[in-house]
Amino acid sequence: MSLVRTVLGDTLPEDLGVCDAHDHLFLRSPLLAGQELDDTSAARAELTAFREAGGGTVAQWTPYGMGRRAADLPLLSRDTGIHVIAATGLHQAAHYAPELLTELRGRLAEVFVSELTTGIGASGVRAGLIKVAGGFHALDAHARRTMAAAAEAHHATGAPIGVHLELGTGALDVLDLLCGELGVPPHRVILGHLNRSPDFVTQRQAAESGAYLAFDGPSRANHATDWRMPDAVHALADAGHGDRLLLGGDTTTAAACSANGGPGMPYLLRRVRPRLELALGDGLVEQMLSANPGRAFAVDWR
Repeated sequence: MSLVRTVLGDTLPEDLGVCDAHDHLFLRSPLLAGQELDDTSAARAELTAFREAGGGTVAQWTPYGMGRRAADLPLLSRDTGIHVIAATGLHQAAHYAPELLTELRGRLAEVFVSELTTGIGASGVRAGLIKVAGGFHALDAHARRTMAAAAEAHHATGAPIGVHLELGTGALDVLDLLCGELGVPPHRVILGHLNRSPDFVTQRQAAESGAYLAFDGPSRANHATDWRMPDAVHALADAGHGDRLLLGGDTTTAAACSANGGPGMPYLLRRVRPRLELALGDGLVEQMLSANPGRAFAVDWR
């Protein structure tokens, strides 16, 4: 039976409700010094606001070594009534101290499998997703090493792999590596940020592979997300790929949280959803928020 692995245990995909398929409750990186998401009260407020807007599930893509606070996630999930999916995996090398990467080298797959099956550290919280990252129009040695470990962990567990695409680029290189060389089924790959590079040809090729495309935002000044999203989604749906599309918020800094005056998680349902419904109709948007995430994250766990 295919189940979604949440921080409170495995659940049926139809029980997820409306899903923010790519976001962060906690996040810490040297590249975002002073902007850490590291406040439990703020995370609770964000989940509560998302629930009040009609949300049911949040997939937190924060991977290993970036302040996931896995031990706090079950209580937050219980308190707010929101399913939370935690991640293992590794981001780009720039987000880590070099000594940590040296220490992990050679045992990445072992760490990923352990966090998917036994739990993250002493928390006992099991991850339900492997997060990895590409580079800008390329895959460096770190990305290739990390994706190889993710593929090994996928083959051991069945877990889906979520991919950060730097500024939305490199999707086809990622698919060539993960699905071509490393044998990961395309429907087990979720490509994040692809909408930030408004290349409809690449988007269609990625969807044709069978991978999921996460349209996550909202827009920053240098991101062509919100205002081009209806056209991109319409083109993909017309080509028969409406079942491959997901929506997410990708809140990465404290200033972006709704409690601090930013858009936060509720923006996905408060502004993005009605905008897409106006352009595309309720049915497709409901599919993107509910039915598609259930299939993307559900796994016959091994």
